[in-house]
Amino acid sequence: MDTAVIIPAKDEADRIGATVTAARALPGVDLVVVVDDGSGDATGRVARAAGARVVRHSRNRGKAAAMETGAEAVRLLDPEEAGQARHLLFLDADLGETAGAAAPLTEPVRAGEADMTIAVFSTRVKLGGHGLVVGLSRDGIKKATGWTAAQPLNGQRCLTRAAFEAARPLAHGFGVETGLTIDLLRRGYRVREVEVDMAHRATGGDWDAQLHRARQYRDVARALLARRALPRPSR
Repeated sequence: MDTAVIIPAKDEADRIGATVTAARALPGVDLVVVVDDGSGDATGRVARAAGARVVRHSRNRGKAAAMETGAEAVRLLDPEEAGQARHLLFLDADLGETAGAAAPLTEPVRAGEADMTIAVFSTRVKLGGHGLVVGLSRDGIKKATGWTAAQPLNGQRCLTRAAFEAARPLAHGFGVETGLTIDLLRRGYRVREVEVDMAHRATGGDWDAQLHRARQYRDVARALLARRALPRPSR
């Protein structure tokens, strides 16, 4: 058992229980940490009842902060006698039962064949961010590293502890995936995309969804600007 699952969550009481249950059954997983990022519902209580260790932020601090909090919780829980830190598998809280299909993400990392894997959903469900934000992230990663990512904003990722530490401090908020990919590739770490049969709640088209995409775009742009990888706008 060499892998810990970290699930940042905010107001996901309806799905977090199924996500935790599925994650706990993954091969090699002996620890699931849910970071309740300032939820106003029963997310933390449901996650704990499903068997997760729960760490709570008293206010919403964003995805990157939740990932760092979860990684620190895992570090504190790593058994001293093991002699090796657990790998870190990050999953979204709204995956539900499809979190059980994350095993292919862990296999290359556990086998020492990759330092970070990124999920590519085999379903046709649109990922949050859609065209503009995905395109900005993909173009920025390619400009910075020469590598083209299929789903650059996918938050389902497995990393070695060494790779995670090498990428700290993480890019702010929703820029975390873009920054993480660039930082590790620039440092020579092995990054691999892996197709998985997973799906999460699709982002809608209402006003809240539009604001969410605007925040994503802002955070991705900031991450790219900080890495001098902001692509030129197309004419």
